[in-house]
Amino acid sequence: MALGEVRVWVRTHPTIIDTVVAIVFVGLFFIGFFFGKGHGPGPDFTTADSAPAHLLAGATALFALSTRRRWPERVLILDTAVSVGLMIATGYRHPLLIVTWLVLAYTFARRTSRRRVWLVAGACIVAMFLAAGLFGASGWASPDNFGVTAWSIAVVAIADATRSRRAYIAEVEGRAERAEATREEEARRRVAEERLRIARELHDVVAHHIAVINVQAGAAAHVLETRPEAVGPALIHIRRAADTVLKELASVVGVLRGEDELDAPTEPTRGLAKLSELLDAFAAAGLRVEHRQQGTARDLPAVVDLAAYRIVQESLTNAQKHGTGKASLSVTYAPHAVRIEVVNAVAVYTSGSGSGYGLVGMRERAAATGGAVTAGIEPDGRFAVHAELPTPKEQP
Repeated sequence: MALGEVRVWVRTHPTIIDTVVAIVFVGLFFIGFFFGKGHGPGPDFTTADSAPAHLLAGATALFALSTRRRWPERVLILDTAVSVGLMIATGYRHPLLIVTWLVLAYTFARRTSRRRVWLVAGACIVAMFLAAGLFGASGWASPDNFGVTAWSIAVVAIADATRSRRAYIAEVEGRAERAEATREEEARRRVAEERLRIARELHDVVAHHIAVINVQAGAAAHVLETRPEAVGPALIHIRRAADTVLKELASVVGVLRGEDELDAPTEPTRGLAKLSELLDAFAAAGLRVEHRQQGTARDLPAVVDLAAYRIVQESLTNAQKHGTGKASLSVTYAPHAVRIEVVNAVAVYTSGSGSGYGLVGMRERAAATGGAVTAGIEPDGRFAVHAELPTPKEQP
């Protein structure tokens, strides 16, 4: 049987484990007690006259220790009652019942509320103290009486403190788990919102190009009315098809748009061609950007152009928030991709892994084009964003 299976079996059979431990504990106690000849304060418990007391104490200890997790309060009261009875009959506490009471009190205090613990355990301690004072051979002020009482109070206090600490730790862990679940739900919601916004912007891009096709087709149909009749109907069909597509897109995205977006501007979505305007806006806000371009700028697919522009915008926004007021921007037009790199010194930053919602949005935009974005602290201590967005191979 594997170690994990043994642990599971132990947790699922507590009474059996407690019974075995109780038998071993009581057996070892009596072996040690009789080999020690029972010497100590009180009568000689090794005589034949003490057999009933041993039997009663042993049976009580076995039953109480075996069922201490099932009925902790009841067996604690039972042990107290037997201890008081033996005190009245013999004038002395039985040592086995003293040790058993401490174990039962610890178990009871770990599993019960503070008020109930001190009410029940306190009553048991007072009962045994009074019985020792009234019927004990040593009297009220004996060290044995005060020592056992002090140990009883200490065990209950330690168990109560342990229970309180474990309850506090469990509450803290529960709050952390709930906070983590809430954070993950918030992240998923932000990602969904970002994807929805990307879809809307892509709709605007597609709608813009279809609108251009619609206008060109209408103009061509108007100009070519006097030309061969086969051209005119074809252009009219193009216009009708484009108009149908526009209506379909408007009806679908109209459901996605919120009430606060009904008056949103319908101008074409910005791309890298508008990068100079973006840099001027950041310069006016106090961010100095060192811009470098490698390769010859060319027309990019609408999706890639939009994603590149938004990645630059979000990266420079983060540089303005968390940087020192200066950043470098590099845009490289490679044959098969466009690469973006934004680097800035860090003034205020709390995590090197890049888990903000802005970074989530950048990764989603790059993934929509088949590209990737990496962000994090460089070895030189600066924060860098690297993005690579694939594009069709540049035609010669």
